[in-house]
Amino acid sequence: MKDINIFCFGFGQVAKNFIKKLTVEKYNINLSTTSRSESSKETFEGINYNSYLFHSEKFDQNLVVKLKEANHILVSIPPENQEDLVVKNFSKLIESSKVKWITYLSATSVYGDHKGEWVNENSKTNPISNNGVARLKAESSWVSLEKNNKLPVQIFRLSGVYSNEKNILVRLKLGDVKLINKRDHYFSRIHTDDIANILFKSLSKFKSGEVYNLSDDKPSSSEEVTLFGAKILNIKNIEKIEVNEIKNEMLKNFYNESKKVSNKKVKNYFNYNLKFPSYIEGLNYIRNNFI
Repeated sequence: MKDINIFCFGFGQVAKNFIKKLTVEKYNINLSTTSRSESSKETFEGINYNSYLFHSEKFDQNLVVKLKEANHILVSIPPENQEDLVVKNFSKLIESSKVKWITYLSATSVYGDHKGEWVNENSKTNPISNNGVARLKAESSWVSLEKNNKLPVQIFRLSGVYSNEKNILVRLKLGDVKLINKRDHYFSRIHTDDIANILFKSLSKFKSGEVYNLSDDKPSSSEEVTLFGAKILNIKNIEKIEVNEIKNEMLKNFYNESKKVSNKKVKNYFNYNLKFPSYIEGLNYIRNNFI
């Protein structure tokens, strides 16, 4: 049984799925996490762990001891005021630690709009949303830390994440979906199982300083995905609205950008075959097992 001492900044669906994968692979896990809530003792997948308060610049001092002991660090919290909170608060501590694997989860919003064309890790980063700008700045701060201090850092740019619990089928069943009328609008997605599998592979094939896109094989329009979901759930007559009728700011930004995200680098380097190559396999699996 392999031992791992891992500190997770943020413990949402991606981090949880990764820890779940480690339990399946029979790892002996020493886990610590952060939360915006008060510090607490928690249990996940049979693992007892401490969740430490970390909010902006306020954090539980006990966190420091655990962070120093960690040999793996996973960062999945978003930037705040265009700054990465982990670099801002803990860079000196991490520099002097014995960590051998730092993974920063970024987003493909760093590319901005590419008019529906393909992007890879060498494409121009030209973010147009506040989130995209903040993510790119956060990436830069991790890249600087890696270069200047010889720290082991890899970055994954995640496409639209969906999971067995959070997905278009759940939203369709709740009646929470509208079709947006936007021609030639492409975006990419990735299932949390595939993210967890690739993070796991990176434990034994880690290369510092690398950036990888994480997306499936089939960039598609939101309409295409929604209509497929509606078809397999036998839901008809979804309301259709124009782009200028969208009220939600994040959703508006989403429709300002169109790109197809290439996953060739990550699949080749980690010699990985996707569990869910497209939304078709992913949504069918979810419908058959969770809906």
